[in-house]
Amino acid sequence: MFDVVLERVARARPERSLVLTGLRGVGKTVLLNTLRSQAIGRLWGTGKIEARPDQSLRRPVAAALHMAIREIAPHHRAPDRIDEFLAVLKAFALRSNAAGAKLRDRWQPGIDVPAATGRADSGDIEIDLVELFTDAASVATDVGTGIALFIDEMQDLGGADVSALCAACHELSQLGAPLIVVGAGLPHLPAVLSAAKSYSERLFRYQRIDRLDRIAADQALCAPAAREGVEYEAKALDLLYEMSGGYPYFVQAYGKATWDHAPASPITASDVRVAAPEAEAELAVGFFGSRYERATPAEREYMRAMAAAGAERADEADGGGAVPTAEIARALGRKPASLSPARDALIKKGLIYSGERGTVAFTVPHFGKYLRTQPS
Repeated sequence: MFDVVLERVARARPERSLVLTGLRGVGKTVLLNTLRSQAIGRLWGTGKIEARPDQSLRRPVAAALHMAIREIAPHHRAPDRIDEFLAVLKAFALRSNAAGAKLRDRWQPGIDVPAATGRADSGDIEIDLVELFTDAASVATDVGTGIALFIDEMQDLGGADVSALCAACHELSQLGAPLIVVGAGLPHLPAVLSAAKSYSERLFRYQRIDRLDRIAADQALCAPAAREGVEYEAKALDLLYEMSGGYPYFVQAYGKATWDHAPASPITASDVRVAAPEAEAELAVGFFGSRYERATPAEREYMRAMAAAGAERADEADGGGAVPTAEIARALGRKPASLSPARDALIKKGLIYSGERGTVAFTVPHFGKYLRTQPS
């Protein structure tokens, strides 16, 4: 699908940017890197950033586009055109050095040409980003290729930055310019984009990354084993899928532990049972525990109540079950408004998300199940 996107954009055909959504541990970042490799293979200029809630989009976008332009610059016949764009890029980047900022907070983008004036330097991120993307796409057009900007943790962008990004993508689609944004984020990312611009659903193709089906999960285990001359018994694969739930990170954890413990081929269900405690211990520390430790006592209390409220829900088992905030408040004997600080802090830390008004869900698969095993 992404090859089609790249080809259509390169030929100035109408096409939408791409957004991957899913819970933690389903492979969004790995897939994002794979898509970037596809773009590089077609001689596109690429840059990647990881959004952070405490950082403006201006600096990381400037650095990413600088890298993208450097990748396509050797194919351009007019070095002056590259310098002209770099001058605009520098002007865009330097606007992050707000008046009155401390010297240690000031930033230099490492571009050896003087900054331009009057282009992408207004200080309004929406105006500046549209102009910057348009100029970058123009350079790519000169060499018959394109630029792809990859944004991980896209849901952490600030409201103004999301609005600016949508406006820039809209302008590019109107012009048929060869620059696309490929984002990845949590399941509520489409709602974040829609809240910023009402027309965002027309700008992006949304692709949900979820659990592996049984055939794919078996392939993930059997293909590398076959290269080593090892097979799995059918009952072992049954048990591994039951334990992992098909989530890629869990398939990897249980698969590795089983591989390390199995003494011979074929790998049996007994081997899986022996290895399972090691995989569970690793998940408890590295996957669940590391996130749980980031929460304050009040936030942990909120999450435990949320896990308890979700225990009876049929969809909670896959990690994506939404729980009404009113139920959590009732379980804690509190008013919903008094729990807002804990909820908002957990959302900011990326531990829960709100896909619909009045509900919350864990960003990590099986996190509710883990919490129900923890002492209060």
